[in-house]
Amino acid sequence: MVGEVAHLRIDKLTKSFGGLTAVSGVNMYIDKGELVGLIGPNGAGKTTVFNLLTGVYTSTSGVITLETETGVKKLNGLPPHVISKCGLGRTFQNIRLFKDLSVLDNVIIAMHQHVGYLLPSAILHTPKYHQEERRLREEAIKLLDIFELTAKKDEFAKNLSYGDQRHLEIARALATNPVLLLLDEPAAGMNPNETAALTRTISWLRNEYNLTILLIEHDMSVVMKICERIYVLDYGMLIAEGKPDEIKNDPKVIEAYLGENVE
Repeated sequence: MVGEVAHLRIDKLTKSFGGLTAVSGVNMYIDKGELVGLIGPNGAGKTTVFNLLTGVYTSTSGVITLETETGVKKLNGLPPHVISKCGLGRTFQNIRLFKDLSVLDNVIIAMHQHVGYLLPSAILHTPKYHQEERRLREEAIKLLDIFELTAKKDEFAKNLSYGDQRHLEIARALATNPVLLLLDEPAAGMNPNETAALTRTISWLRNEYNLTILLIEHDMSVVMKICERIYVLDYGMLIAEGKPDEIKNDPKVIEAYLGENVE
């Protein structure tokens, strides 16, 4: 059942690439403060949904709306940088960092869309420019502290371990000051200890920053532990929606994706 007032609402979202329909008539809603999972087999259309939400792809049909304190915005057709300013931040399935820049600069760059000075101040290096740059640096270090990356702030991003690169990408997404955070397989490639720590961090971030989170993840221990509701895609179509216990016992989901042994 669709919520009467949704923080994010997707109505009949469809994306076709030539003769292939990657996402077909998907309806979803996420209320403010929820942590919601989006699962399904490889190729089910999960990342395509993320790309539609963030403007990487333009939908063939359907409507995406985001409700914030400033009102309701239709996101269809907006470019990624405008959608980011509306309050959607994301990570990617394949890590996309500025690998030849420092860890700190990766985070500071993400903050510049909300910077408090104009181009002339940046060119002339006015007091306002220096004040804002100090503020950005301080805020960036606070984000790095969350993921224990402060000691590595001057290293090139490409020299970080795989797990730290994943953490840096989440820190960079947070630097855009999102109200809705989209995490695309954040635990991919992590060992069990790293995954457990990340799971705790995601829950903490939701509470600490008053975030709404939509999570794509294949590790069902993560999804079942922290998600309040779960949507399931298969061949681009929504086949189930419900609480974790409902999803892991749904015959359609078991057949399409989970199998019989889900904890």
